[in-house]
Amino acid sequence: MPDALAAGGWLVLFLVAQRLAELALARANAVRLRAAGAVEFGAAHYPVMVALHACWLGALWVFGHDRGVSLPWLAVFAMLQAARVWVIATLGRRWTTRVLVLPGAAPIAAGPYRWLRHPNYAVVTLEIAIVPLVLGLPLLALVFSAANAAMLLHRIGVENAALAWATGAGGAAAGNAPSTLANAGPRR
Repeated sequence: MPDALAAGGWLVLFLVAQRLAELALARANAVRLRAAGAVEFGAAHYPVMVALHACWLGALWVFGHDRGVSLPWLAVFAMLQAARVWVIATLGRRWTTRVLVLPGAAPIAAGPYRWLRHPNYAVVTLEIAIVPLVLGLPLLALVFSAANAAMLLHRIGVENAALAWATGAGGAAAGNAPSTLANAGPRR
């Protein structure tokens, strides 16, 4: 009879279920936003970002499913989950995993967005580092934190350009979106 799943395995299963639920929410929000005229920026890098997160989850499973958890790091992770919910609730129907902007819509300036320009990325950055530490895997924390930093360096630039375009601060006329490095141009 196989051994019972260790606490680390349950944590990884929780993360997988959470991410799948978030992808479903993001997809529904993206459909609504596109129907309202939203424009997507950076579509070309999206598969790379998904692959990065899938590899992170896979590595957590391979190396951490049979491990116990560090309770202090688990407490930090729990606080991050509260921050994650706060970010998603603040953005409401505008929260997606893609960079979608509504032309002319003001950026959200409530909740954690009062203090941070990209609080969702702050939460994800901390999660990518903290979860491996919960499982006693500091090398995994380092490797995926570095990969995530490289991804975010590009993605935050794309998002900032998208927000500037959507609010007219980028100098582009409505309906005449600029090209980005990530793709030949925005997509409706």
